[in-house]
Amino acid sequence: MPALFPVRRTLTAVAALLAATLASGNAPATAAARTSPAAAVEGPLLQEAVQGLPVDVEDRTGYKRTSFKHWIDVDRDGCDTRAEVLIDEATTPPDIGPGCALTGGTWNSYYDDQLVDAASKLDVDHLVPLAEAWDSGAHAWDAAQRQAYANDLDEPWHLVAVTARSNRQKADKDPAQWLPPHEPARCRYAAEWTAVKLRWHLSVDPVEKDALAAIARTCPDQPLPSPDR
Repeated sequence: MPALFPVRRTLTAVAALLAATLASGNAPATAAARTSPAAAVEGPLLQEAVQGLPVDVEDRTGYKRTSFKHWIDVDRDGCDTRAEVLIDEATTPPDIGPGCALTGGTWNSYYDDQLVDAASKLDVDHLVPLAEAWDSGAHAWDAAQRQAYANDLDEPWHLVAVTARSNRQKADKDPAQWLPPHEPARCRYAAEWTAVKLRWHLSVDPVEKDALAAIARTCPDQPLPSPDR
């Protein structure tokens, strides 16, 4: 059985990020703070972490998907970000051909608990969608930071291979508007959503925070994700 959180890169935990966020209360993060993500966020339980999320109003003014350049080949190995995620999350490894063409392989789409047998049937989802990131603070970033967000391989749960159907049902909705149809996945999803928002210093709106808190109450022992869990 594959690891719950496949490891793409060696991560350095920074529990101090949550402590600093909690110490500052619910005030929204400044634009300057949002321009550099933490190395990773792990350790505290979901309930505690949700309380540390800064609250702010959302603003989609000026959003364009093209403001977040993706998919790029960060390490210049011939495979772009989408392909890297598909390779790393495969439960049965695919064959990698010229131009990083993927054939064979199997994947488990955790949103809907579906086994998928072809890369072409999968979408690679930004767990916190690009539009949601824009609303929550990325509008203040420069192009390089938005590109880094759109192609982040350092945190294994930032990008996830899921069925095209589930990804398109989700679209740019937050957890107050959409949750994985596979109910046992919802605590994991909320924990990953919270970890991404903390790592990238993104805010939540009040309804979103209430929804995350409600999920957290159903799984009080749910930790934030970490590479070894």
